[in-house]
Amino acid sequence: MAGAELEILKGITLEIKSGETVAIVGASGSGKSTLLGLLAGLDEASGGRVDIDDVQLSALDEDGRARVRAEKVGFVFQSFQLLPALTALENVMLPLELNGQDDARALAEHYLGRVELAARMDHYPRQMSGGEQQRVAIARAFAARPAILFADEPTGNLDTRTGAHIVDLLFELNREEGTTLVLVTHDQVLADRCQRRLRLDAGALVGE
Repeated sequence: MAGAELEILKGITLEIKSGETVAIVGASGSGKSTLLGLLAGLDEASGGRVDIDDVQLSALDEDGRARVRAEKVGFVFQSFQLLPALTALENVMLPLELNGQDDARALAEHYLGRVELAARMDHYPRQMSGGEQQRVAIARAFAARPAILFADEPTGNLDTRTGAHIVDLLFELNREEGTTLVLVTHDQVLADRCQRRLRLDAGALVGE
C-alpha cells in the first residue's frame, strides 16, 4: 500500500562491548545490512536509539552523525568502495586528510605495508585484484584508528583462498589495534572466528 511504513527490524536490543568481535548472521533479507547501517549511523531508525561511546546517534542530525563516524567508525564493504581515479595510497590518505590528519601519508604507508601492499601503493584499483582492493579498503579503515569497525560481507566478492587471507588480516589488525569489530557475513568460517554471533530472522534477533 502506498505510503505504508515498512518494518524491517523488530524490537532489537543489544549491547556490544569495547574490543569485542561480533558477527551478525542470518538469511538474505533478514535485516543484517539494515542493522549494520543503523549501528554505524549510516541510516536513521524510525524508532528506538543507537549509542556509540555514550553518544546517542538518534539525537543527532546528519552532520552530527557524520562527525561521529569520522571520529569513531571505520567501514569495510563487499564492493571495496575505492575511488578509481586515486592510487591505493591516495585512497587511504583521502579520509585522513579530510579529517585534518597531519601525518596522513605516513599512516597510509604504514597500514598499506601492514596489509602487504607496500609495493602497490602507486597502483590504481583497476590495476589490482579483488583481494588487493579489499586489502586497500582494510588499510583505509584501520588507518583512521576507529574505535569500532563495521564490515559488510568483507569476503563476499572474493574466492575462498583470498577471502581466508582477508579474514586473517582483519582479525590480526583487530587484535593489534584493540578495535571493536562488527561484521555481517554469510561465511560460517568467518562468523566462527568472532567471539559472538547474533542471528537475525525476519528482522528479529532470535539468538546468539
